[in-house]
Amino acid sequence: QVHLVESGGGSVQTGASLNLSCTVSGNKISIAAHCMAWFRQAPGMEREEVAALFPINSEYTYYSDSVKGRFTISQDGRKNTFFLQMNTLKPEDTAMYYCAGHPYGGAWCARPQVVDSFDYWGQGTQVTVSS
Repeated sequence: QVHLVESGGGSVQTGASLNLSCTVSGNKISIAAHCMAWFRQAPGMEREEVAALFPINSEYTYYSDSVKGRFTISQDGRKNTFFLQMNTLKPEDTAMYYCAGHPYGGAWCARPQVVDSFDYWGQGTQVTVSS
């Protein structure tokens, strides 16, 4: 069974940075072949994808318009860990952030996806940005 564990959330002020981590364990398929994504969900809102990465071909990377230029998704394959570096945080970035994965990545990973596209989910880490 695949487990995803997020960490790195916290409460910060506008303009600050945070680096979220997602550690993957129990996977039988190489992480490099996965599509790994970060979603977020604010209170009363639907869960939305903010970034995704297909490690075998890093050209297949997705960012939502709301975070493009401020957030960066990356991986450390040696540690089975994915990251979401978040810079210039805004109050509207306040949400629970979730790591998600699908074992068969590809070009589709570079297109916006919905919750049902992913098989594995973490429990989430809270990010709160105050003005």
